[in-house]
Amino acid sequence: MHKLLTDRPGDQMMLLGNEAIARGAIEAGVAFTSTYPGTPSSELSLNFFQMSKESDLHFEYCTNEKVAVEVSAGAAACGVRSMAVMKHVGLNVAADALMTLAYVGVKGGMVILTADDPAMFSSQNEQDNRYYAKISGLPMLEPSSVEEAHRIVAAAFDLSEQLQEPVLLRTTTRINHSSGVVTLGALRPRKIQGSFAKDPLNLVTVPAVSRKLHVKLLQNYEKARELSETSPWNLREGDGRWGILCNGVSYNYVKDAVADLGIATKVRLLRIGFTHPLPPRKIRDFLSGCEKVLVVEEGEPFLEEGAKAIAQEAGLTLPIRGKAPELLSRLYEFDPAMVRRVVGDYFGVPWKARTPVDVSDLPPIPQRPPTLCAGCSHRATYYEVRKAAEELGIETLYPSDIGCYTLGLLPPLSMADYLICMGSSTGTAGGFSKASGRKVVSFIGDSTFFHSGIAGLINAVFNQHDLTLVILDNGTTAMTGHQPNPGVDMSQLKMEGYGRVSIEAVVRALGVPHVAVIKPYKVKKSIEAIKEALQFKGVSVIISQELCVLYAANLKLPRRKPFHVSEKCQNHRVCMSRLACPAFYVWNERIKIDANLCTGCALCAQICPENAILPVKEGAKQ
Repeated sequence: MHKLLTDRPGDQMMLLGNEAIARGAIEAGVAFTSTYPGTPSSELSLNFFQMSKESDLHFEYCTNEKVAVEVSAGAAACGVRSMAVMKHVGLNVAADALMTLAYVGVKGGMVILTADDPAMFSSQNEQDNRYYAKISGLPMLEPSSVEEAHRIVAAAFDLSEQLQEPVLLRTTTRINHSSGVVTLGALRPRKIQGSFAKDPLNLVTVPAVSRKLHVKLLQNYEKARELSETSPWNLREGDGRWGILCNGVSYNYVKDAVADLGIATKVRLLRIGFTHPLPPRKIRDFLSGCEKVLVVEEGEPFLEEGAKAIAQEAGLTLPIRGKAPELLSRLYEFDPAMVRRVVGDYFGVPWKARTPVDVSDLPPIPQRPPTLCAGCSHRATYYEVRKAAEELGIETLYPSDIGCYTLGLLPPLSMADYLICMGSSTGTAGGFSKASGRKVVSFIGDSTFFHSGIAGLINAVFNQHDLTLVILDNGTTAMTGHQPNPGVDMSQLKMEGYGRVSIEAVVRALGVPHVAVIKPYKVKKSIEAIKEALQFKGVSVIISQELCVLYAANLKLPRRKPFHVSEKCQNHRVCMSRLACPAFYVWNERIKIDANLCTGCALCAQICPENAILPVKEGAKQ
């Protein structure tokens, strides 16, 4: 049995933040869950997926975040508790549905989790999604610890049903990927089947209906603001004259700083966990007892701006500071030392930096930039595209997309020139094809193609762009942890009840005039096929099909024999300089292959000028 289905209230478990949220949702009686995977939220989706195989919980990996919100909204409209999960940039994709769903509302509780990523550990930006609550008019809650993340989910569902509208639950990487002790609560029975009451004059958002629904949304906003005033998630501590307003994980750093500096009797804290709407009376009362206030929040000055507006309306003139060059940055994550320093400086409290550990006798840590895995088929495809372009003498541009293959950015592959967001490679390629005068070859993965790449390809066909799109079909959503997508063969996972969408069939159905399918480990044939595509005037698509090597290993598929560098090697180092596979290393000025890393893809063997790279013989020593 999945550990999160354990029915022993009062037991304690050490859980990852995402596991704690999943358990909280199960305890709240969630029955319908949906997602498009994205770090730092991916483990939450994985746990729902696993539990759905052992219970009556419904779970869907969706084509994108907009669809994830829509299917959960449909379930919630039937009175079924639902939850849609995504990372912060995923809410951009879902925003079209979100903004009007706020008008329509829900019948059953619906929680939309947005996992923000300060410092961009795995993201293309570090946007602060608290502003989505403001622009949509929806309530937002955010926890400060793993234990709170577990408990706050039920409160979010209850709030959603009380107001009959979705509730945003915001986390950050430090909550999602920290671990903490969680006390299990009782498992609420799931209502897996609901009913839909037809009410088109309140549920079909033509302008006349939406004008009325907007009034309802604003009325709900006022109800939510009153609830925020008494919410237990807005914590007030201490009664000193120095005020600190904070949220999320910053609350923990503030608590540590106050204790380290010995100023607990001089400070009062207000931790905001009911993020939107802010509680104006609670904040006004807090501010009125302070001489000066420091706002400690990662990301944008959301609380700071709100507190200043409340202070202005109340006629309070105390200093309220937060984001400033000498104080706290809008960039990246905070840490305890940074917060202690800023708190000390702002309130004029002496502090002493901790003496760093002396590491002068240790060698420097080698740089280890992210790279494609040993044997990754994307490396083969990149080599073949570049080789084909070189042999044709074509000057190329390479728009790329979001996925493992983005790691082709770095030398020696250098196969990414432009990237905005999921699916952007197919759209931006059209602009480049019209404006640059160069041959455009764009790259997109199979999951990303289904997510948001199809529309750009349709646009290219309609507007007769001259470009080549390479779809890197490795049979899984690899970068976020091998989740299924519509093109995955689910029978390989021994799972029934799923369809499968053929990428080739989709591409041909869109009217793409030149389509080729390659097997990237067959280098010569692949290069010839790519040459034909590059020479084609108009839209051409290459589908590069080869299972992700890690996914293939998880499926227990037979592994190819590893290779080694024989005595025939003339040390040209073409393999190293063109491929830079992590299985290569240099020993005594000679190229070697680590047989433990080599997957036997034979890419290097096929490009070696003297055919010096050979399969390892049975029983041979390396």
